[in-house]
Amino acid sequence: MKRFTAYAILLLSSLAISYTTAVAQQKDSAAIRGRWDSEGVADKLTDKISRELKLSKAQTKEIYAINLDIAKKSEKVKFTKGDNSKAMSEMNKLNNERNQRFKTVLTAAQYKKWTDWSLNKQEHLEAKIEKKRQKQEGQPQ
Repeated sequence: MKRFTAYAILLLSSLAISYTTAVAQQKDSAAIRGRWDSEGVADKLTDKISRELKLSKAQTKEIYAINLDIAKKSEKVKFTKGDNSKAMSEMNKLNNERNQRFKTVLTAAQYKKWTDWSLNKQEHLEAKIEKKRQKQEGQPQ
């Protein structure tokens, strides 16, 4: 009986160790792949916008708050299971909300530069997706 208890304890402890190792590796692999939490996303995007549009410190703080709010909302949309078209629609709504909120913080010239920059980014992304789609169609299944 003592031998059985010792084996059971050994088995349970090894399972617990392997589980914690797997969880730690999963978190590390997410960081390696470049997945950030909403604060990281907001920080990176705000930094890019601040450099691109030459924002003041006050504007940078407000833009960060907007980006953080939108990043948190989009994170919820990303992790909901269901219809992809509905998720895309929600993401578009969030981007429109971000643009409307940016209007209140940015000057007219900065907002114009922001819209030009975001449109260019969108066109680049669409071209990249199209190229990937064409590559997949060209390969035999």
